[in-house]
This record gives sequence, structure tokens and C-alpha cells, in this order.
Amino acid sequence: MSTPEDVAREELRRRQGAGARYDAPNAPATQLSWARRGTAYFARELAGLADSELDAPSLLPGWSRRQVIAHVGYNARAVTRLLEWARTGVETPMYASPEQRGAEIEAGATLPARALRSLFAHSETHLNVEWRDLPDAAWDAEVRTAQGRLVPARETAWMRTREVWMHALDLDTGASTRDFPEDLLDELFADVLRFWQRRGEQVDLVLAPHGRSETVLGAGGTRVSGALPDLVRWVTGRGARGLTRDGGDELPTIPRWF
Repeated sequence: MSTPEDVAREELRRRQGAGARYDAPNAPATQLSWARRGTAYFARELAGLADSELDAPSLLPGWSRRQVIAHVGYNARAVTRLLEWARTGVETPMYASPEQRGAEIEAGATLPARALRSLFAHSETHLNVEWRDLPDAAWDAEVRTAQGRLVPARETAWMRTREVWMHALDLDTGASTRDFPEDLLDELFADVLRFWQRRGEQVDLVLAPHGRSETVLGAGGTRVSGALPDLVRWVTGRGARGLTRDGGDELPTIPRWF
């Protein structure tokens, strides 16, 4: 059965005509939608900042807003390199090394404000074009992430989704996980749990989103409850708001996520 999104997509294609270009049928439509909406969300938060405000600290320890913006821009270019790998079969890593990645961000953060904003805008446009033009079969081609994991190219849409939505929060403009789509919150929550499991982290918690089933981790133990957006904010390392812990006020320490 077609969803409202499917119907809207087909109607848009009908209006745009035969000459328009679209994502391949094999492309991960939901994840690409999240990534594109997140890019627009990040762009909105960035546009609300005056040039003089870019030097202020971000929510990431030791990073200014400038470093967050540079990172998001250069991440788009790095993801584009993975799509080139998938399209051509020629290995094209995201970064030459962790040191090169760090130096790139630091250099980017020193750009004039106009150039820094252009870095974000131009890199995300390039990435979107590469996604749109990626051939159907290439979405299943394996590429390697900066963490060394082999993943199909379709994973790039989720990688970028995390970057733009979470770093929009890091700009510290008042952006909130309460602005996030509910299905995205579900996937972010699940992604954190998968990451902890993949890393072999020992986490003994009961996470209880309001109106939803509890998630028991490890041996259980401390029960933390709250609205799903607030739980996602906490487990992704962006601070605790509106959460309660059974038997105490101080929330337990949890492992980092990415």
C-alpha cells in the first residue's frame, strides 16, 4: 500500500515532467529524506546566527561553532568520496588519516564567515547531487567508514543524517530533539543501543520512554524515564533535560556515542 509520502513523491514527479532527475529506485528513501530534512534544519539554525556569533562555544567540549560548521561541511565532502568509491569501484577513503581530518577542520574554522557558510552550502549541494545520480546497483557496493567498518553505500544516508541533526543541536542555538521527526528519534535511540553493543559496552539500565515499552540493557538496574526526545538527547550525549531517575536525582554515567 502506498504511503502519503509515496503519493506526494509521485505527484511531484508528474508535475516536474520527464526531464527531471531522481534518486535511483534502490536508494534508501527514508534515510535520504531524514538527511535532507536535517540539512535544511542545520541550515536554518546556521542562518539564525550572526557572523559575530560563530566564534562562540558550541555544545561540543573544546569546539567553537566555527569548528562544528567546518566539520559538517567537510563531512559532506568525505561522504561524497565514499559515493565516488561506490560508483567507480576505486577505493576513495573519507579521510587520508585522522590527523588530516582534524587539521582540515581546524583550518576550515579559520575561514571568513562568508566562506565558512559557503563551505556548508556548496558541500551539501554536491553530496545531494551525488546521491541523486548514484546508479541503482552502486547503493549496495561496499565502502569503508572512517571507523574502519565495511558498509553498503546506502549507509551514507544514515551517516549524514546523524551528522546534520545532532550537530544542529551542537550549534547551541536552542535547537531541540523535540523538533526531530518521531521515526528519526526511534532510529537514533536504536542506533545508540547498537553502537554500545558493537563496542561491547557494559550498560545496566532500564530506559523508559513515556507511553512506550521499556528497554532493559544488561542486568537492568537504574531506571531512567522521560519523553523520547529527552531520552534521545541524553543517550546521544547532548545533556539531560526532563528526565527522572528512580531512587535518586543524579543520572548514571553512560558511554559516549560516536
